[in-house]
Amino acid sequence: MSALAEHAERNLDPAIVADLRDRIAESGVETIYYQFVSVNGRVLGKLAPAAHLERNLAKGVQFHGSAIADLTTSRHGVLFGAGPEGEEFVALPDPETFCVLPWDRTFGRFFCRLYRRGDRRELAGTPLPTDPRGGLIDARAAFRSATGLQLKSGCEPEMTWLGPSVDVPTRPNSSTAYNLSALETVRPVVSRVLAYAGAMGFDMIEGDYEDSGQIELNFQFDDCVLTSDRLTTYRQICAQVARELGVTATFMPKPVVGLMANACHHNLSLWRGETNVFEDSGVTELHLSQTARHALGGVLEHAPGAMAIMASTVNSYARFWDAGQFAPALSNWGFDNRTCAVRVSGIGRLEFKLPDAAVNPYLSHTALLGMVRDGLERQLDPGEPQAGSVYDGAPGGELPRTLGDALEAFEGDALLQAAFPPELASLYAEYKRDEWERFCGAVTDWHREMYLGILP
Repeated sequence: MSALAEHAERNLDPAIVADLRDRIAESGVETIYYQFVSVNGRVLGKLAPAAHLERNLAKGVQFHGSAIADLTTSRHGVLFGAGPEGEEFVALPDPETFCVLPWDRTFGRFFCRLYRRGDRRELAGTPLPTDPRGGLIDARAAFRSATGLQLKSGCEPEMTWLGPSVDVPTRPNSSTAYNLSALETVRPVVSRVLAYAGAMGFDMIEGDYEDSGQIELNFQFDDCVLTSDRLTTYRQICAQVARELGVTATFMPKPVVGLMANACHHNLSLWRGETNVFEDSGVTELHLSQTARHALGGVLEHAPGAMAIMASTVNSYARFWDAGQFAPALSNWGFDNRTCAVRVSGIGRLEFKLPDAAVNPYLSHTALLGMVRDGLERQLDPGEPQAGSVYDGAPGGELPRTLGDALEAFEGDALLQAAFPPELASLYAEYKRDEWERFCGAVTDWHREMYLGILP
């Protein structure tokens, strides 16, 4: 039996079908979104009447092959990811991800796993190798099988809100960070995001106003797949709130020079059952265990190659050129040091600071599983922690400073290439290489300001 057929058989378990029917009837859901996440982190999907639940549990919905890359064409007019003759793939729902949309309770949603069609001549019904979410689920299983450990993470989803109703007055040489008056100004945004998140099962824990228009609202850490699903859902919540309030919600990493960039730090820990194996009560410096140090060594070893995943856009690298904004410049670490690539910020936790607001969390966590596993297996030493700001001069490997350089590092890192299915690693690099080349060929306002009147 193919993976597609096995998934469909599990979906049609009478207890699962009955539970979903009851929840749909109780909530009044009439229409369901069947959604997936592309290699670029965007959410795509189709809708179907809830009355056809069992049909969609068994057969899913189908998409053109290029949907996995946002139906984007290259500079040469070729669709990315289309496969032979634009072959379609199947999106089959994961029942445990069903949720009612709180802004319109007549709508619900599923996250889906992606498969090759069951009527193909070859590889019929096998997992689609370019599926980011499915790839993370498989990588998590392989990691647990090899190590007996579970990767848990918590993301810090910084983002910027724009519009007259959310503008906050600023003072020269002064930050609006932690300003309660600023939070009061954006309270309609914050309260609605929190309400929707709570209704969708998030355990929201804290948040603050970080810089002009920048808000960070955090939810509780969990298994790396659940965290990735929640980050994706959080972005959808913010987009919905923006539509309702007539403002703009952007996850662009660096909207404005001179202000803090939008990062998405990943806070990592490894667990064996209910025990955090990163914690060692016998170590005085934030109780960092030897296991944590080896994992940290793997993260630092492959940080340059992972930049193309963690900082995935041309704009991402403006974050690393704007001096004094706490963006890491080197592959190093420190105790409570905000200028390092990895900050040991709490007991039994590593704060990985390279990911930004545009990161695809399924790809970032897949990469991290490979990086951490390499560190554990090779017992890599992270070296000594950085004392003081890295901007004052510090040891550590340099990180790529453009998307082009990052792609070269990614393609040159054999461990990271092996962390993904070959088709996914190749598609991602091809897609992002085209993005970089388009930028290199663009003429921007900066070009005109610098060169329009340069001669004679």
